[in-house]
Amino acid sequence: MDLTASHVLSTWSAGLAVAAAVVVWWRVVGRGYLWLAAGTTVLFGVPAAWSGGGAWAWAGCGLATVAILLAGRPGLAALALGAGGAAFGVAAMLDGPVLLTISGALLLGGITAEMMLGHWFLVDPTLPRWALRRLDVAGGAGVVVDAIVLAALGVFPWASVDLVLGIGFLALSVMTVILMVAVWYSLAEEGYSGVMAATGLSYLAVLTAIGAAVVGRLLVDGPVLGS
Repeated sequence: MDLTASHVLSTWSAGLAVAAAVVVWWRVVGRGYLWLAAGTTVLFGVPAAWSGGGAWAWAGCGLATVAILLAGRPGLAALALGAGGAAFGVAAMLDGPVLLTISGALLLGGITAEMMLGHWFLVDPTLPRWALRRLDVAGGAGVVVDAIVLAALGVFPWASVDLVLGIGFLALSVMTVILMVAVWYSLAEEGYSGVMAATGLSYLAVLTAIGAAVVGRLLVDGPVLGS
């Protein structure tokens, strides 16, 4: 496919916004987490809109900004942030396949939101671990779902020229799954050190996940995606 920055960033923004909206809706964090997650969404969203995401991506940026202003009212803020995620999703779908947008948002959004929430334990060590576990499951499921969608769209087999990329895609995908499993078991450890380990592992998972997502999309056959 003709991979574009707007598609990748819009997909990432959509996933992060929706995942963060869910965390805010759980009411396990204060307004600081909302500011961090929504601010990062805007940080990704502006270049997504500027590079071709268009009105829908700009709408996502606007709604994420509204969520920041509504930080004192978590219910409304979560709705605004979720709506912003939907707007980014539309922007990504206009630039790529629907299923690939959904699977990519689940993958990138779940893992990124978990990494951010893990860092928030530095602010409040009493936060419940079940929230991290749920995001861990979402991100891990995203790896598998995204790989299945890519396979259905033609990521396999590889031509000889794509062999290196193909091996890289498999390695990054497998490593992301391993890291998410390690996060789960780290959270089972008593004491704050378990959360610290889980946060560090989820940070690494963000890096391998974006690598797997981008390389996988580069490998997909262009005609299948209509590009």
